[in-house]
Amino acid sequence: MRAALTLRNLRWGLAGLLALLLVLDLSFPPPLPKSRDTSTLVVAADGTPLRAFADAEGVWRYPADAKSISPLYLQALLTYEDRWFWRHPGINPWALLRAGKQMLLERRIVSGGSTLTMQVARILDPHTRTPWGKLKQLLRALQLEAHLSKAEILNLYLQRAPYGGTIEGVEAASWAYLGKSAAHLSQAEAALLAVLPQSPSRLRPDRHPEAAQRARDKVLSRMSELGVWSAEDVADARIEPVVARSLKQPLHAALLAQRLHGQQPRAAHIRTTLDSGLQRTLEERVAAYFSQLPERTSAALLVMDNNTLEARAYVGSVAFGDKPRLGHVDMVQAWRSPGSTLKPFLYGMALDDGLIHSESLLVDAPQSFGGYRPGNFDAAFNGPIGVASALRLSLNVPSVDLLDRVGPARFSARLANGGVSLKFPHGAKPNLAVILGGTGAQLEGLVGAFSSFNRGGIAGRVRYTAQEPKIERRMMSEGAAWIVRDILESNPRPGYGVGTFDTGSRPRVAWKTGTSYGYRDAWAIGSTRQYTVGVWVGRPDGTPLPGQYGAVTALPLMFEVIDSLPRQPGDNATRTPPASVSEVEICWPLGIAAEQTPAAMCQRRFPAMVLDGVVPPTFAERDARLWQSGRVRLQVDADTGKRVSAGCEGHDRLEDREIARWPALASPWLSVSQRQAQQLPPLADGCPDDGRQSDAVLHIDGLNDKATLARPPGATHGPRLQLRALGSESSIEWLLDGRWIVQTQGARVFVRDFDEPGDHTLTALAADGTWTRVRFRVVR
Repeated sequence: MRAALTLRNLRWGLAGLLALLLVLDLSFPPPLPKSRDTSTLVVAADGTPLRAFADAEGVWRYPADAKSISPLYLQALLTYEDRWFWRHPGINPWALLRAGKQMLLERRIVSGGSTLTMQVARILDPHTRTPWGKLKQLLRALQLEAHLSKAEILNLYLQRAPYGGTIEGVEAASWAYLGKSAAHLSQAEAALLAVLPQSPSRLRPDRHPEAAQRARDKVLSRMSELGVWSAEDVADARIEPVVARSLKQPLHAALLAQRLHGQQPRAAHIRTTLDSGLQRTLEERVAAYFSQLPERTSAALLVMDNNTLEARAYVGSVAFGDKPRLGHVDMVQAWRSPGSTLKPFLYGMALDDGLIHSESLLVDAPQSFGGYRPGNFDAAFNGPIGVASALRLSLNVPSVDLLDRVGPARFSARLANGGVSLKFPHGAKPNLAVILGGTGAQLEGLVGAFSSFNRGGIAGRVRYTAQEPKIERRMMSEGAAWIVRDILESNPRPGYGVGTFDTGSRPRVAWKTGTSYGYRDAWAIGSTRQYTVGVWVGRPDGTPLPGQYGAVTALPLMFEVIDSLPRQPGDNATRTPPASVSEVEICWPLGIAAEQTPAAMCQRRFPAMVLDGVVPPTFAERDARLWQSGRVRLQVDADTGKRVSAGCEGHDRLEDREIARWPALASPWLSVSQRQAQQLPPLADGCPDDGRQSDAVLHIDGLNDKATLARPPGATHGPRLQLRALGSESSIEWLLDGRWIVQTQGARVFVRDFDEPGDHTLTALAADGTWTRVRFRVVR
């Protein structure tokens, strides 16, 4: 009877105790993390941290779990700290009794009795070092075991164990002290990180390496004594010195990391496509390369893999956080004037439209396009020039002429479809200035589009994470891309003359530079089989950077980067053109195939790349009243060779003749024989005027041919002349030594000082095609 009563009392007592524990558990729930509170970690493709974003309390705590940590660390941790972790209910009575006995005998703490669960309880809910505080820790440990699995408790420890300062968790500690992931620890490193949380301030390896090494060796001895690690392995581990970096959070690709973190603010782990080694190398190179540039100067660099469209390096500014250089502004995304970097796309589109082939005759001379009068970067003009040379030399007038025929609105729309969005002032529409940088573009858009020259005409949007979709758009046909790339690849590197350097082992690079108006933006973009690289240099605030332009400031760095990228066999090999591209010999000035051109009309021959077998002729001139390019058909008297017109009498023996005419604006650059070859024969006697030849003669008034000019005595300037052109009412373009200096209308006078000594040529070129020139000398 008494036994039954005792058993019933025990039951009720146990039930009451369980009820009390349940009430206490409900009243004082364990302070478990309610949501992810680790730092957001942005990493490279290989897992190397690029930048971490601390939690709300400024603590650096990287995501970690037992699967992502080295097994060596888990062995060291569980062996040294809590061998019975997987078996006990949260507390280990035998360990507590052993620790208490040792403290009584030695009157000091010899070993701790805390389990990993108890340590997690103390981390989550700190307590005082009083008996009541210890009791609270024990109860919290039991709570944790009731609420969580062993694996969840272990993961909490891996993420929250204290490692000194604001560093928590083994992953953050491994990167902070060792510069590597906790997944790749040696035995010595695993032992060190296992013991550090016992006294993180006293054992910090960056401050107290000797104390840290003694503690580490104690763990190694325990691992050997218990037979977890062999004596040989432990002996080797003891030799390894404790070398730690000063605590410094990773800060690479900082602006890209900030960008991705803004897009995914709740993500704990963001893996980018960047190459960690390449990223660090290029950041250092950019910082060193531009350290000597004027203050407030920044730069941006982007490297993209053509095959995957994945970014391999991303440098948004010279130095992140540098206030004078506005280092917080991401210039990879900034809208800037693209300068001449859009020209290759224009030539590719003109090829697809059947307007040009690779050697179509263009004219680089002063021209007016509805009041818009572009000039070249060096203010000089080249006269008649082929498409390939015009693109390689980045000549402005031929590009504007070509855009006028393609259409600026259509060109802008096709660029946008290919991934190059252009930004115009509010209410403005695309105009001819677009091709010279009169718009806004972004570096990442230009890089993605420029890759089309090595991707069969297909542009792609740069990807920064593997999860981003692969977005591709056709920019131009495969054949047009091949022709333009071949033109750009044949442009030698600055300073590399033919035969002076062996570049056979280097990859072939299709490259283009650009400089915006007022030296505000300097660009260089290059593409190889494997990679496309873009560089921008300028001031984020938009102020000018005089003397800095693409070929001088940005291009050398671009080639340095390309030369440092991984290579594959065949990167420098020439490629077979697609079936749509063929080589045809063409003739100037008509621009058509040589086989279709009479020998007398073929004044210059060129091998040209044509698309789909189409050989378009030289453009018809706009607004030229006197000379018109193309074939001129006429009849001449077979006996005298003179031209006959309708109504001629007494000319019975006639023969047909054709003359090939050059564009009128090219006349000043033609040889005497070329000018003579295109002249019409004089009219035969008795033939009425047919209006095919003008009697207009242009004359320069104010300077005689072969004159010698000297500075007036006592003058502070060179000879000052009043000049005008007589013989035409049209606008007159004036060139001094091939460089444009002024425009006048009809016989209007202009005044100029001629300060430069030496021989000079002054040319007057009328819009109606008439022209003249005088040669003179200026003496000191």
